[in-house]
Amino acid sequence: MHVAIPLYPRFTALDAVGPYTVLAYAPGITVTFVAAEPGPVTDDRGTLTLTATAGYADLPRPDVIVVPGGAGTLDALDDQALVDWIRTAHESAEWTTSVCTGSLLLGAAGLLKGLKATTHWALLDHLATYGAEPVRERTVVQGRIVTAAGVSAGIDMALTLLARTADEETARAVQLVIEYDPQPPFQMDPALADRALSLLA
Repeated sequence: MHVAIPLYPRFTALDAVGPYTVLAYAPGITVTFVAAEPGPVTDDRGTLTLTATAGYADLPRPDVIVVPGGAGTLDALDDQALVDWIRTAHESAEWTTSVCTGSLLLGAAGLLKGLKATTHWALLDHLATYGAEPVRERTVVQGRIVTAAGVSAGIDMALTLLARTADEETARAVQLVIEYDPQPPFQMDPALADRALSLLA
């Protein structure tokens, strides 16, 4: 199984690297970072660069698509090459997935009409622009489309996907190998929304 993760300027690193780590540990899965052209792509903090080893044209028919989000997503909505690749690759993909605001790119590609979908809480309502029904859930499965909420939810999405593409035992084994057992020191606090949003600037 071949998984493609498209990179674009100012993506969020964990949106891409979280699912990459889960899926890359699974037997029989190859994960490739793609972009308009092969080469380095820098994240939304401006301090981490990943290398796309293939261009869109090099991998037109992946088995699985994982679209990350990030501060650069709103600009990427105007990237016709990226949106067209997502739309075309989806036609033959077994699964098309997104993390965080990557779901807005699925929406721009016309893939979410009439479907429930999720994204980062700060932009959840934007999904309705694309005909989707926004839902505040960690992972949402709709047919062969899976969307995940913000950033860290990409790990949950990838484990959910792995359980469906391989089996639950494999997903559980990968979860153990990456020691993913969330026990956060703090609970989510909606009163901190304004401060949280200031960190995204």
